Amino acid sequence: MMAAAPCARPDSGAVLSADTDWQSVEQKDGVAIFSRGRAGSSFKEFKGVGDIDAPPAVVERVLMDVPDFPDFMPFVAEARVISVNGNESVTYQRVAFPLVSNRDYTLKLERGTVTGPAGVIYRDTWQADNEDGPAERHGVVRVRMDEGSWLLEPTGPAGATTQATYQIYTDSGGALPAFLANRGCEMAVPRLFEAIRKQARDPKYQR
Repeated sequence: MMAAAPCARPDSGAVLSADTDWQSVEQKDGVAIFSRGRAGSSFKEFKGVGDIDAPPAVVERVLMDVPDFPDFMPFVAEARVISVNGNESVTYQRVAFPLVSNRDYTLKLERGTVTGPAGVIYRDTWQADNEDGPAERHGVVRVRMDEGSWLLEPTGPAGATTQATYQIYTDSGGALPAFLANRGCEMAVPRLFEAIRKQARDPKYQR
């Protein structure tokens, strides 16, 4: 699951597959959820699109607040920043889901911005980078495929609100059947949006 470089394009970073062939799954809690297959994989790619009642810069600060993820992000039990180099960072996260073993992964994140007619657009892209993170732990399943992005576009008067687009493709690792992993990922998308909407109201991000 991340202060942006003004010269970076919002489509830089991890290379996601072309933005086509999405199938609508459902609308839940103000989030439109889509999915599509990946060739040679039983795991699906998911996308969520919804509004957040805060400017993109505020939402971006929430997404960059990795050390506090365990306090507000669904299922995140541990999170820390390993390194920062310009608009790139490496972060580690461990997630705790009900009824299955903990999972963990290290991600390389690239942040980018571009100025559009309504204001600054943010795009954060990431991919798994376990080689730059901690070693595997006993009893924790290592996730080896994780790539995705956040796109934050200003909407409303003076760009005071955000249309957020979240995209994720991951193999949950271990022996968890793909159909259960896919259902879990689908159910997590609206929970993620709700957590960010709530956190964005915290005054510490309003600067």
